Amino acid sequence: MDDLSRRTLLAAGAAGLAAVAGCSSYGEPKSAPATSAPVGTSIAKTGDVPVGGGLIVAASQIVITQPTAGTFKAFTSICTHQQCPVANVANGTINCDCHGSKFSITDGSVASPPAPQPLAAKQIKVTGDSITLA
Repeated sequence: MDDLSRRTLLAAGAAGLAAVAGCSSYGEPKSAPATSAPVGTSIAKTGDVPVGGGLIVAASQIVITQPTAGTFKAFTSICTHQQCPVANVANGTINCDCHGSKFSITDGSVASPPAPQPLAAKQIKVTGDSITLA
């Protein structure tokens, strides 16, 4: 094999490795479910939402929180940074694992960037122990 062919082969191999590395999924937005439950649909029970915490309802793209006993809030579960679904609710914040954004369980405001905007509020209705979309 002559030097030109060897260089061409090495360059092609390096380009291929760069292309594979560029396909990495770490930190990239995850696919969010495309469906949402219709208004009036029961999406959770009040007992499923801990006081000072929350519950992610992935099928409806909603996170329901209970900042204080008997007060329920709902927000979109899609992070405003790069549209990843939020991963969990802990220590008073709604947390996105993609890039570390955190949102307040009280009002959805950004508690820790890089998210540029708060989570949008969603309308819910609490009747007895049932939480429905309003």
